[in-house]
Amino acid sequence: MMLKKFFQLAFLLILTSQISLAQQTINVLQYGVVADTNVVSTKAIQKLIDDYSKKGGAVLYFPAGQYVSGTILLKDNITISLSEKTELLGSKNIADYQMVDAFKTGNGALMGYCFIGAVDAKNVGIIGGGTINGRGKDVLASGGRGRRPFLVRFVRSTGIVVKDVKLINSTAWTTHFFACKGIDISGVTIKSRGLGNNDGFDIDCSQDVKIFNCDIDTGDDGLCFKTTWSQMACKNIEVKGLRITSNHGGIKFGTESMAPFENIKISDVYIYDTRNGGIKINSVDGAQIRNVEISNITMNNVRTPMLIRLGSRLNVFRKDSDTQQKTGVIENVTIRNVSAKAANPAQIDPPSGILITGVPGHDIKNLTLENIDIRIAGGGNAKHARQVVPEAETAYPEISAFKPTIPAYGIWVRHVSGLTLKNISFTVDSADLRPAFIIEDGKNVNISNSQVPTFEGAEAVIRLENVQTANVTEISTTGKAKSLIRVEGKSADVKASKNKFGEIVKEIEIIKP
Repeated sequence: MMLKKFFQLAFLLILTSQISLAQQTINVLQYGVVADTNVVSTKAIQKLIDDYSKKGGAVLYFPAGQYVSGTILLKDNITISLSEKTELLGSKNIADYQMVDAFKTGNGALMGYCFIGAVDAKNVGIIGGGTINGRGKDVLASGGRGRRPFLVRFVRSTGIVVKDVKLINSTAWTTHFFACKGIDISGVTIKSRGLGNNDGFDIDCSQDVKIFNCDIDTGDDGLCFKTTWSQMACKNIEVKGLRITSNHGGIKFGTESMAPFENIKISDVYIYDTRNGGIKINSVDGAQIRNVEISNITMNNVRTPMLIRLGSRLNVFRKDSDTQQKTGVIENVTIRNVSAKAANPAQIDPPSGILITGVPGHDIKNLTLENIDIRIAGGGNAKHARQVVPEAETAYPEISAFKPTIPAYGIWVRHVSGLTLKNISFTVDSADLRPAFIIEDGKNVNISNSQVPTFEGAEAVIRLENVQTANVTEISTTGKAKSLIRVEGKSADVKASKNKFGEIVKEIEIIKP
């Protein structure tokens, strides 16, 4: 009993010691750091980080003022704390930045420089209401075009907290978390526009991640999951309560997509004024995307609300330590409770709501879209309704790869197995002769409880091409299309029931090959 009490007391003393060290707050102004925009304080800040990490850790507090620095690398048990009136400014001299764990992006650019980062560190963070300003345009003007630093970059680190800070004017991606575990992000405001690749949050091969209640305004993808390395999955991620506006995409999986994306939940996100896709799920470099749930999403003025793409580009981003993967998998993805107002014009004219495609021999499997309401411009004609869409198997996975147009105004799907479309509704602002739904090369398709308009002169509300086993039930439509369901190619076992199709004469029209 005495021995047990001894160990309990020893444990308590150790725990108390660790907490007191972790709570130790150091005013950086007392240790050679200068709040002066004419002084670059990189060495003084880094020395504090190094010294106090060796002592067990500390919170390095930056009082109100403006501080200038080049690359700062956090070490174990170090947190940077910025007061609300503090601005940490990136040096304008590109020579003040370090390369950290170099790699190439999907576009082939060599990246890895950063302003604030950590490598192989534990229990690190950036907190407080202050601002980290990368001064991206000034850095580029100083000759940094080939050495564009990320604003915040954590590599192979664990126990990361980023809370309440403002991250602005990055030279490249605003944040990049690579091969990290245990990331807690909340209350962060991002504003980075005007330069190439101004992503918001880039979660790359990282696990056990929470991102809550953040406001993102970016020139490139707002929230982006990547796997630039085949050896570590992006998994166990929860995202909730975001606002995103972007000059590119809102929520994106890929483009770099080698390792799996698994067990990811995203909810309660408002995406607005976005010049590309609202939700884009891409596996093009071998990634297995499984068990993803996206729900309660509102979009306003978003070009092309959704793209889901399984492709075979098969890039390698760390060629000295990685090998090319085989074509990946997208399966068990659910997207529900989405209300979207699509922008006009979009990347493809006339616009379409949702694009879903695998590649021949590689189906997207077990995909569910439920409670989806989209308002779209319309304007498609009979020629548009018969447009053949390129496979573009090895192309960069973007909506523009499928130009010139998409033959469905609502949802166009190709190469799927196990597709559920439930409670789908569209509002179309002008007449559109394209079908609401087109399924090409599909198996086990269920379309139910949906309200979609059709217009006089259209061939069909739903077109099924080379579809094996389909059930269409409780579809409600108005208009004068030739048929509710047009079945083409080598299709079989198509059933329809409980549909309300007004003046349309044929419920099912079978076109023999």
